[in-house]
Amino acid sequence: MILTVTPNPSLDRTYEVPSLDRGGVVRATGERVDPGGKGVNVSRAVTAAGQRTVAVLPLGGAPGALVADLLDAQGIEVAPVPITGPTRSNIALAEADGVLTKINAPGPELTTAERELLLETVRRQSPGAAWIACCGSLPRGLAPSWYADLVARAHAAGVRIALDTSGPALLRALRERPDVVKPNAEELAEAVGRPLATVGDAVKAAEELRELGARA
Repeated sequence: MILTVTPNPSLDRTYEVPSLDRGGVVRATGERVDPGGKGVNVSRAVTAAGQRTVAVLPLGGAPGALVADLLDAQGIEVAPVPITGPTRSNIALAEADGVLTKINAPGPELTTAERELLLETVRRQSPGAAWIACCGSLPRGLAPSWYADLVARAHAAGVRIALDTSGPALLRALRERPDVVKPNAEELAEAVGRPLATVGDAVKAAEELRELGARA
């Protein structure tokens, strides 16, 4: 079983438009609503591959309820963490020529009790998990050290952990030696503090992240 943790999930609304006209009225030619978040996408991929997954998600308000319903319809088991604030709603505008404009909301601010409940939910769902995949940005209310705490708890429980995040949250978590980290080119450059112009530059940067604690 693959357990996924998405601290800042979303309800993603995509509108197809002929073109963008700033200041004007744009009529959509199509729309789609999807559950969003990097960890959610991992669970969707694992399910498509015929394997079991459980998605741990802080969910609140009508958007959160819809995210849970959409995942249930796709056969994905959800371990919800009830929160007071509504789950964020993101908007994507897809133009006919292929240009995609995305507007990502910041998301709710988690309370102290909600932060602890999120960690406790991960702990309760961990037995039997081969991997925990922690993915995406942290919502307001979670310190950059939150992922590091989660990595430490996962290792204490004997579970391997993969981490897909960036910025201070990634750097803090490296101290706890996550089993796998997956930065993209921009996130890797940010982590080492310099641009990466060649494949060799990327390899050197990846080696530096391993020296800081990433096992792979």
